[in-house]
Amino acid sequence: MTFRTLSARLAPREAGRRLRPRLLPIAQTALAAVGAYYVALLVPLDDPRPTFASIAAVICLGATYHQRGRRAVELTAGVVLGLSTADLLLRVIGPGPLQIGLMIVLAMAVAVVLRGSDLFVNEAAISGLILVSLVPAQQTILSLSRPLEGLIGGATALAVGALVFPPNPRALVGRAATRVLSDLSFALGEVAEALAAGDPDHAGRALRTARALDGVVDELEEALATGQETVRISPAHRRARDAIQRHVRTAQHLDFAVRNTRILARHAQRYSRSHLAAPDEVADAVRRLAEAVDALASAHDDPGRACDARRHALAAANLARDGFEREPDLALTEIIGQVRSTAVDLMRAADLLTDQPMPSLDAPTEELLAAA
Repeated sequence: MTFRTLSARLAPREAGRRLRPRLLPIAQTALAAVGAYYVALLVPLDDPRPTFASIAAVICLGATYHQRGRRAVELTAGVVLGLSTADLLLRVIGPGPLQIGLMIVLAMAVAVVLRGSDLFVNEAAISGLILVSLVPAQQTILSLSRPLEGLIGGATALAVGALVFPPNPRALVGRAATRVLSDLSFALGEVAEALAAGDPDHAGRALRTARALDGVVDELEEALATGQETVRISPAHRRARDAIQRHVRTAQHLDFAVRNTRILARHAQRYSRSHLAAPDEVADAVRRLAEAVDALASAHDDPGRACDARRHALAAANLARDGFEREPDLALTEIIGQVRSTAVDLMRAADLLTDQPMPSLDAPTEELLAAA
């Protein structure tokens, strides 16, 4: 890292931008760590300073909202496994540096055999390592204090995460979905301009935006996981369950639409390098796809708009077909196919937002368009 890069990251505006969304999770983590310590003091444990309860709470919450419930469960399981392995080794061969290495190998191997996540595997090793390192040489039998501290820390973390400043799942998911849909709409608009004017620069911008959408879709998936977990464990946000589920139902088809748009942008870039404009119907078809995306963004909050999204997507597919039939061009074949595939992705997403499930969701592309 260069000095210039470091100074840019430490600039007040940049530091504030990065810190602001993490302030509440950090405050929650600190509160959970302190609360776990005092809760552990109320339990008759052998440890007069139950700092491991605080450590467990910090690992469970961290500085992010992502998958806290899962982390709490995996942390607790890792603690129990690590401490059990350490206890067994201390009983059999006593403490020492070689025993530490053996304990780590055994704990991590068992965690892997149990198909645990990276957190589970690492926590099994760390929990045992702490105890084997700190246990007095003359003490060869461990009590249940440390596993209990881990349970207390995990439970306290979940309680604080659910009850004290929990994230707003609707806003969290809404922001992520809006970014996906707005970038997707922009990319389709640039593709339309590239085809209408034979301009490869527009197509290049569309392709760069579409490629960057992979990371944005990953952020949406993470937000959906966090939102589902929040409405499940936080009583204050149970009413957001339906709104979150609407986003969950359409997420897969939005992902498909992003992938098809990326391919569409690549074909449009190749076609526009000739500086020849595509038929008007083809460019208009891509514009209707962008309008379908915009309507879909509104339909997540107002499912009645789903019909508009479906109508625009179907119109895009029909326009693309008409353009090809009026001016058949083999160079346009791939573009036409991607327009129609993207239209179907958007139609399926729109259908999933309606009150009545559509029987055509699993139909092949051409069969669905023919039925529509």
